[in-house]
Amino acid sequence: MTMEESILIEKAADGDLDAFNQLVLTYQELAFNVAFRIMSDEASAVDATQDAVISMYRKLDTYRGGSFKAWFLRIVTNACYDELRKQKRRPTVPLEPETDDGDLLESPEWIADQSPDMEETMMNAQLGRAIQNCLDKLNEKHRTVMVMIDISGEDYETVAEIIQSPVGTVKSRLSRARLKMQECLQNAGELLPDQFRLKSEEDDD
Repeated sequence: MTMEESILIEKAADGDLDAFNQLVLTYQELAFNVAFRIMSDEASAVDATQDAVISMYRKLDTYRGGSFKAWFLRIVTNACYDELRKQKRRPTVPLEPETDDGDLLESPEWIADQSPDMEETMMNAQLGRAIQNCLDKLNEKHRTVMVMIDISGEDYETVAEIIQSPVGTVKSRLSRARLKMQECLQNAGELLPDQFRLKSEEDDD
C-alpha cells in the first residue's frame, strides 16, 4: 500500500467523501470485473458492486491494515454470494445478455473478439460462452478462486487473504476448479486452446 492510499483510507474513515470517492474510482473497475465473472450477469454484477461499495464505506472503521485491495475484494465476493443466494429464490436468467427490447444477443460484446475475421470472431464468441457456462457450473468457492487467480491475476497470498483461508486451500480449490473446467470444456471440442484439453483427448489425435 502506498502512503497516498493510506492517507486516503484514513481520511475516508473520518468521513471525507472526496477521499472515499477516490478509493472507489481506484478499485471500482476491478471490483466490477470480479463480480461480473462470479455472477455472469451484468445487472447482478452492478448490484453486487454497488452493495460492496456501500458496505465498504460502512466498514472502513473496521479496516486494520494490510492489503486494502484484498480487504475490499473480500467485501465484493461476499456481496456476490449474497446476490447469488437471492437469485436462487428468483427465476433464472439466460446465459446470454438481452437487448433493450428483450431480444437475446447472439454475439454479446463482452465475449466477442472484434477481429475482422468473421469465422474467428464466431469461434471466439462460442468459446467465450462455453467458458462462462462452465465457470457458472463451479460452486461459489471454486469459482471465486479461479476468477481471482486465472482471470484477475491475483497471487495466491492475496487470494488467501481475500477468502480468509490458508494458501494451501487456495491452491487446492484452484486445482479442482481447473480440473472441473477441463472436464466441462471437452464439450467445446476443437474450439478449445491446447491448455484446456485433457491428455486423453490429445493422445487420441
